Amino acid sequence: MISPNLLAYAVLLAWPFVVWWLYNRLDMARALIWTVLGAYMFLPPRTVINFPVVPDFDKDTLPVFAAALITTFHLHKRLQILPESWIARILLVLFVVAPFVTVLTNADPIPIVFGDDITGMRLYDSVAVVATQALYVLPMFLARRDLATPEAMRDLLRALVVAGLIYSVPMILEARLSPQLNRWIYGYYQHDFNQTIRFGGYRPMVFMPHGLWLAFFAFMCFAASAFFLREGPAEARPRQLATMIWLGFALYMAKSFSPAAYAMAAVPLIFLVPPRWQIHVASVLAVVVMAYPLLRGAHLVPVDAIVQFVGGLSDERAWSLQFRLMNEEDLLARAAERPWFGWGGYARNFIHDPITGRTITVADGAWIIQIGQFGWLGYAAEFGLFCLPLWLLSREALSRGAVITPQVAAVALIFGCNLVDLLPNATLVPLTWLMAGALLGHAETLRHARKTRALAARVAAGIGGRTRSLI
Repeated sequence: MISPNLLAYAVLLAWPFVVWWLYNRLDMARALIWTVLGAYMFLPPRTVINFPVVPDFDKDTLPVFAAALITTFHLHKRLQILPESWIARILLVLFVVAPFVTVLTNADPIPIVFGDDITGMRLYDSVAVVATQALYVLPMFLARRDLATPEAMRDLLRALVVAGLIYSVPMILEARLSPQLNRWIYGYYQHDFNQTIRFGGYRPMVFMPHGLWLAFFAFMCFAASAFFLREGPAEARPRQLATMIWLGFALYMAKSFSPAAYAMAAVPLIFLVPPRWQIHVASVLAVVVMAYPLLRGAHLVPVDAIVQFVGGLSDERAWSLQFRLMNEEDLLARAAERPWFGWGGYARNFIHDPITGRTITVADGAWIIQIGQFGWLGYAAEFGLFCLPLWLLSREALSRGAVITPQVAAVALIFGCNLVDLLPNATLVPLTWLMAGALLGHAETLRHARKTRALAARVAAGIGGRTRSLI
């Protein structure tokens, strides 16, 4: 049971003052980056401040809410909500509004024989659900405004490298002593201790909700260091190589297979593939991510062959994958009972023992959680908002004259890997929304540049035609 101490709540409530300090000391891009990144690294996980009607505030939502208030009312910076793409606008409206319909269609309780019924959703819940959805997507709006430039994305990659170097010390400490820092400082253990025992040692968590979250964060930092090693300059490469080796060691100490696999796939692309093609690879990853749940729901994914392949690598990984797939089958069947808008909150999307009420399924992937809670429409809205920036960016990369910088391509690749990780895990964090917003804003900038080039070409052609007619 999670029982944070007073320090956990004090640090969480004090973070808006840190955000105020950041925005008064740094430019808006770096202030936003460290507002989100610093909170993700150091604030207590799963610690929530509950207010009536309004959504709960935690390390994911409170920092970006504070950033939005400070930039709007203190710095007087306008926050444009609606994207330029009409598809993105439809997805955004659906993402925020669909949960309201979910509440209306889930007023019925789920009966339990010996125990309290699982409560139905009330109209009261609709306000909190819609507000929560708006808070979740808020980092995307902020990043679309403040992180859309190549320079801001370079700052994001640099911040990841610095953050990885800072976090590597407590990571290695916990890998040696076992994950205890959150308990020592904030007074509670944030997850099942048995899941931290890996390969004869421990999988660190530090101040993140699970070792998988930390492992993927270590991958992001490692991939960012690969970008700087590629870009140089030559005199800095020995230091950058040492940084990359150290962050690679931290990723190894995270003891998770998937982030290591992402690193083996993404880092060679960052080193060897032109930025334009890195964007295309990331867009293909988005297609895979969007298609997998649809194929899975239609039972077109060869799950037995996949489990057999993984079993050739590791019996333990094969058992874990088989367990996940079995639960996905059960949860997909549950979601099929209310396919359009899902089951809503209060764990209604899980399967419960009808006698005792005990939850008998486990949801790991973000996609199956979203489908269960908000239905296929909710899934299409959320994952559409994630995938669309990569598709729009890939479209612009195809146009002649588009300038695709290496830092934009590196962020796109890291983001694409994050989307892939949402299939087996729920590693959906504010950094995910932050990268989505930055890439969406940059795709819009490239679109403007393309239209300007096309207009200039038409004007030049018209002038040339008139000149020839005069001659």
